[in-house]
Amino acid sequence: MPDRRTLTTESGAPVADNQNSQTAGPGGPVLLQDQHLVEKLARFNRERIPERVVHARGSGAYGYFEVAHDMSAYTKAKVFNGTGTRSETFVRFSTVAGGRGAPEAVRDPRGFAVKFYTLDGNYDLVGNNTPIFFIRDPLKFPDFIHSQKPDPFTNRQEPENVWDFFSHSPEATHMFTWLFGDRGIPANYRQMDGFGSHTFSWTNARGEQFYVKYHFKTDQGIATLTTEDAGSLAGANPESHNSDLLEAIERRDCPSWTLKVQIMPVADADNYGVNPFDLTKVWPYADYPLIEVGKLVLDRNADNYFSDVEQAAFDPGNFVPGIGPSPDKMLQGRLFAYGDAHRYRLGINHTRIPVNAPHAAKADNYGRDGAMRVDDNGARSKNYEPNSFDGPVQTNEPHYGGLPVAGVSGTYQWDKRETNDFEQAGALYRLIDEAAKQRLVGNIADGLAQVSHREIVDRSVSYFRNADPDYGERIARAIAARRA
Repeated sequence: MPDRRTLTTESGAPVADNQNSQTAGPGGPVLLQDQHLVEKLARFNRERIPERVVHARGSGAYGYFEVAHDMSAYTKAKVFNGTGTRSETFVRFSTVAGGRGAPEAVRDPRGFAVKFYTLDGNYDLVGNNTPIFFIRDPLKFPDFIHSQKPDPFTNRQEPENVWDFFSHSPEATHMFTWLFGDRGIPANYRQMDGFGSHTFSWTNARGEQFYVKYHFKTDQGIATLTTEDAGSLAGANPESHNSDLLEAIERRDCPSWTLKVQIMPVADADNYGVNPFDLTKVWPYADYPLIEVGKLVLDRNADNYFSDVEQAAFDPGNFVPGIGPSPDKMLQGRLFAYGDAHRYRLGINHTRIPVNAPHAAKADNYGRDGAMRVDDNGARSKNYEPNSFDGPVQTNEPHYGGLPVAGVSGTYQWDKRETNDFEQAGALYRLIDEAAKQRLVGNIADGLAQVSHREIVDRSVSYFRNADPDYGERIARAIAARRA
């Protein structure tokens, strides 16, 4: 039998007995002087960190992104420049509403977050498996999530809360049509698409600016679950999606996605038929076709789930030269909210945790101190800038083009292009086949039939009627049938 390492305390002292606590005699009480016992119990009490408020249940893996088509005409970002350029990545998939122990085979959007470890630092693309979202203003986000989370009294998700919020938010009709359709329950993480969802900006070396949307198309093919099949799987294996991803990579059946983008010249934005920064809308492919960029491959599981997957921190504000934000209001809100969530959950030095630290570049700044600072903390170098010594200096080169800004500050409703919250929802309904329509209508009716307030039901049904008269009428009939 090979020699085993010696068990030690946190201070490195050898542990003589890990089976019996120190006591006052063989039958006496346990002694507080037992440092090993006290330290072990105290550490155990602190093993859990706060879970994410949303996207708490997740899985992740390492891999790489390889450029197939050079994008230097649109962006100077090195991660997308030069055919064959390869960057290490870490990807985290997640459900949204459930807690860390919730089942994965549920009807819920899926997080699709990609961290690119680029030569210019980390670029975080924090998206979902849907090209759209429920709302378009970040001020509504806490209320929306509260409506999806357990009720303060019953401590369970209440259909009344879910549909009441929807009935006051007609802009969610498009997303509800997507969520309650076949793609609302992916069979696993490998067989679903991913989207940046938001509109971002790209800037090339000449200073020309473009707006862009990201689409990760699964190379495994789309696979989904019916409501009934998902219920069975969730009960039998709550960790179904995590297990599927882990085991596929372990057997070297490495999943991949083809990244494609839609690109809009900045000059088009003001006159496009819908507001291009509205997260509840898509850009039709007929207007802005998909352009292939490269391949995302996941080929390595994390050696320790907590170290990498649970502590992974994605921040939409982590841009690199050539990539930046857009006037998308939801994106603007997330630029603050995500970094703030990580500073609360993991601490101010979360960016120095290996999964979050730059891999292909080096972080070099004047940030110092804070809880859990475990590197040299800047050693003897100065901790201010500008200085006359040897610290890092700014480049004076802007990362991306400036965003157009005009007008007087205030709270504004969306522009006239946003008066129709139902057109794209109706187009999506008419696009799917008859069997899919029946499943969509049934899934929505199952939820609305549980709502006791008639006005909530009527408002909700009216939105689906606005999207398509047949759509709303079928839902109304299905609700009546279930109540009967």
